[in-house]
Formats: sequence, C-alpha cells, structure tokens
Amino acid sequence: MTLPALSRRTVLSGSLLAGAAACTPKAGGLASSPAVPALPAPWGAVPHPRQVKWHDRRMYAFIHFSMNTFTDKEWGFGDEDPAMFNPTDFDADQIVGAAVAGGLTGLIITAKHHDGFCLWPTTLTEHCVRNSPWRGGKGDVVGELEAACRRAGINFGVYLSPWDRNRADYGKPSYVEYYRAQLTELCTRYGKLFEVWFDGANGGDGYYGGARETRQIDAPKYYNWPGIIELVHSLQPDACTFDPLGADIRWVGNEEGHAGDPCWPTMPNAPYEMDKGYTGVRGAELWWPAETDVSIRPGWFYHADEDTQVKTPQKLMEMFDRSVGHGSNFLLNLPPDRRGRIPDRDVASLKAFGDAIRATFAQDLARGALASASADIGSTAASAIDGNPDTFWCAPAEARDAALALELQPGTRFDTIVLREWLPLGLRTTTFAIDIADDGGEWREIARKDMVGPERHVRLPAPVSPRRVRFRAIAAEAGPTLREFALYLSSAPIELPPAVPSDPSIVSRRRWKIVAASAPGADAVLDENPKSAWTSPATASLTIDLGGEEKLAGFTLTPTRHIDPQAAPPARWHVETSLDGKRWSKAEEGEFQNINYARATQRIAFSAPRNARYLRLAFPRPAVPAPAIAVATIGAFR
Repeated sequence: MTLPALSRRTVLSGSLLAGAAACTPKAGGLASSPAVPALPAPWGAVPHPRQVKWHDRRMYAFIHFSMNTFTDKEWGFGDEDPAMFNPTDFDADQIVGAAVAGGLTGLIITAKHHDGFCLWPTTLTEHCVRNSPWRGGKGDVVGELEAACRRAGINFGVYLSPWDRNRADYGKPSYVEYYRAQLTELCTRYGKLFEVWFDGANGGDGYYGGARETRQIDAPKYYNWPGIIELVHSLQPDACTFDPLGADIRWVGNEEGHAGDPCWPTMPNAPYEMDKGYTGVRGAELWWPAETDVSIRPGWFYHADEDTQVKTPQKLMEMFDRSVGHGSNFLLNLPPDRRGRIPDRDVASLKAFGDAIRATFAQDLARGALASASADIGSTAASAIDGNPDTFWCAPAEARDAALALELQPGTRFDTIVLREWLPLGLRTTTFAIDIADDGGEWREIARKDMVGPERHVRLPAPVSPRRVRFRAIAAEAGPTLREFALYLSSAPIELPPAVPSDPSIVSRRRWKIVAASAPGADAVLDENPKSAWTSPATASLTIDLGGEEKLAGFTLTPTRHIDPQAAPPARWHVETSLDGKRWSKAEEGEFQNINYARATQRIAFSAPRNARYLRLAFPRPAVPAPAIAVATIGAFR
C-alpha cells in the first residue's frame, strides 16, 4: 500500500500554538497586565519545541568510526570479520575533548554503518563488538562515548544505518523488526539523545549472510518511516530525527559544508528534492530545517593517505559562516584513527577554529545599547539585546516594515551581525536591511539579506564604528520579531604550519607522467589540487608511467567535488598493469561505491599485489547520465 505523507504541521499544530502563547517574553519584555495586547498569531509553519532546541545547538560533531576504519574503506561489504575491529588506544574523552575544543555542542556516533557491524554489545546479532578482541569482547564504543559526553556537558546522539549489508534477511519484513529492535536498544540504554540519524543509502551490493548479491528496496514502503520516527519520539521525545519525509531535519543536499543563502527551514509536504533542500522553500507548509554535514577530511572514515588533507581552521570558519550563518545547523565529521583517537592535525585545526569562534563571540557589543523600535507590542525593543533567549522584540502584525534601532556606546566597533527570529511565531521577515548612521547623520544601508530565521549572520567587509545601527524589514508577511540582535568584532583563526605526510604506503606522484589518455588535460589527475579535474567523453581511459617499478596494492581515485550536469564521476573501473608498457597483466574491474553522492576518495585494492611501472585505467560510463566523465586525482598505494 502507499503510505500517506506525514504532515508535521498537522500533527503538531495544537502544541505549537499553545507553545507560542507560553513563550510570552518574561521580565524586560511584555508585562503581565491584561491591558497589554496579546501576541499576534503565528505566520506559516512553526517548529516543534524539540526543533527549537535543536536550532540552538548550532554545530556538533559526527563520529564515523567502525569496521571501515580498519579496512580502509568508506562502505564495507558486510563480510568483515569482527576480529578486525581492535583499536589500540581508544579514548572517548580525547574524542569528546577534540569536539569541545572546536566549540561543538554535541556528538553523533555511527553506532552501525552499512556493513552492519554494531559498536555496542547488542544481543540481536553476532556482528558486533562483543565478538571483537577489543576490551576482551567487553567493550562498548557507544556507551563510552555517551559517558564522555555527559562528563564534558555536551549532547549525545546516534546514527543507525537502515541499510545492513551483513544481514541475510535484508529486504524482508523480519529485517525491519530487527532494525526497530536495534533502535529501541539505542534509545533506551544510553540516556537522553538529542538526534537520531538515518542515512539515505539503502539497497545495493552486499554480503547478506553469504548470498553476495544486489538487493533493492522501496525505502518509504519498506521501512515505514512514519512508524520508525514515531518509535524514536515515543522513546526519546526531545530527539530530532534526520532525513526522510516526516522527520524533524532534512539533508542540505551536499556534503561540502555549505547551505543556500538563505536556507529556509520550511519545505513542501512532499518527497525530498536536492535543489529545494539546499535553499528551502519560503512559505512551504512543513518546518523541516536543514543540517549541513561535512567531514574535516575528504572521506568520512579515517584514511592515513588523507593526513595532509585536513581542512584548515580558515576553511572550517568559512563553512561555519555558510551553514550556521545561513540558517542551518553544522554537522562536522571527526573520524578517529585506528588507535581510536582524533589525529593530532585534526585536533590542531579544530582548536584553532574553536579559539576563533570563542574570541569572536565572547562579547556582544550590542549590550548596553539603547534600543528603540518603530513599532512594538508592549515595549519589547530591549528584549532583542538583553541576552535572554526567552525574550524577544515583537512588532504588531500589521507593521510589516518595522525597524529596530540601537544607539551604541561611542567607539563601538564591529564587523559581524547576528540575528535570530522568534521561531514560535513563524518566519515573518522575508527581506531585511542593516543600516548605520553617525551622530546627526543620515541612515545608510550597508547590507541587505533574505530571511532572519533560526540564525542569520551578516559579515561586513571591514569593521565599522557608527553611533547607530538599525535592522529594517523590507518585505515581511507579518510584523517582524527578533530574539537576538547582536554585534561582534571577528577574530580570524591562526594559520597552521604545512602538514607533513606520514603514510609510507602512499606512492609519490612526483615522477608520474601521462603517456596516453582519451582526452587532453589528463595531467590534472596528477597535481595536488583536488579542485582541478580531467574531463573525458563518457568512455574514458588513461595510461600512467609511474617513473619506476613499484609493488602496488591498489589505486585511488578522487572524483571532482564540483557538481556539473555535463560531467559525472565514473561508475566502474577497469585496471591493468605492466612493467614495460607492452605486456599487460590480467585485468581487474569493479564498481565505485556511492561515488556520485559521497564524492569521497575511492580506494581500490587489487586481488593481489602487483609489480608495475605502468598503470592503465578505463572507465566505461559515468555514475549518472552525463555526456562526460570527470576525475580530480589518481593515486596508488603499496
């Protein structure tokens, strides 16, 4: 049967209207006198209280750590021996400490990835840490991280892959019951959860208990997402669920660390579309806000060959501005290494980023200003700058061009403006301007943006020192609200020294040369720039001279991160090796895993090591329909 679409607005409307009434500003806002006008009615979709809490968490960590850490893969096949999972120095406090150093407010652990291996000692399957040598089979990664989060005072959440490439019954009704039982264990054993994450990857090649076949499912019908979401909320009322229609949070549509400008938290009550997910849809009926997920490294799991590709503090700050600053939450992945610790380079980058965030937002320069509004309900103008998250400025519903002005202390200097709307009354402002003025001077506009929403950052090109600053609604569906109107002077992150490669298995590309290619420009796959790419017609091939004999264990391919309808990553690979460029080894071939959507480096191991001087690769078709294939980098490992 076809499942009905779940309308969050319909389900939650009663509690939301009650919540809006209960959120009347406290001291410094609306008085309790019966003569004070009542709050206006909410406009459009409004969030559930758990979503309001989720918005305030702003940014938190993803922890991808599992069997793939030890097999050097991104997607395990499901046939891995539990004995392979054996971190040598697992330290939950070090992992949580790295997140705290980065200013992150929580952590979500991959309790089970697509390979089906469980990081907690479940009795529902033998494919779990209980049968690994780690901690003598008595370990519990989920439990140790949960306890470390409580000690550090940050939030804890879990990721449970709906796909399971290990289970023999995947695709049958019994697997869904197994999945719900897993979810119940996680939601009842590990205290209060702030988020439960469901990955969108479902169905494909797998071990499946030895069947070794491809299985496809119709995810909405198979899982019954409304029922699974209801299960989570019944066990964890404050936990927001991620991704499917009916969940609390949507995917932003990329894994690059940026959201649309702006990124509206509302969406149509319809199956997800990537372009709409990136920007949201103004005035749509569901409150379904975006989460911007990205890894601090190119891949989601730890790979030693990416030790020199950790994102810099400057890049993290850019992604913060383009996610949190555009109205979405920022989910930053931190993959532990085979010790079970966040590597030093990653920690250094996180700390420099966190230090800059703390320095930037340490002092709200709007505090102590004199606030006045062109329109107001109950003298609430000062509530926008009092630092109290439970108070807000509210203009009458009909005052759609209302403005809020601040008279600043002399010498106040700022370059960053942070705005937050009072969400229980809806997204009232469509477009706004920021104006400044000197003593006795006229107002002049210095910025214009769409959407205030959960959080909106306005970064100025240089600091300014006006005597007055003003928020002005230009287009609004109802009189605006502001929960926060804050001013800051930004602090840039420090520069880190260049990273030094530490993995001896990586084959240097210093002497490599392209000796044949199906299209010009193939030298781009040999440079150190992941933004440059080689593009070839949809059947592509190239031959590389390694400059000397190597004993190769496999090759790597990094797809272009740029989404281009004219060129997609390759779907499959075909490889041969040679010592003299004339006589070639027996070919091997296979499929790249999730390459079009994850855009992570693919590490392809040969069936056995090969002595080679020449590497010949062929890519017979793109991963999705496109006229050309694009590849950013080719590498190899011993």
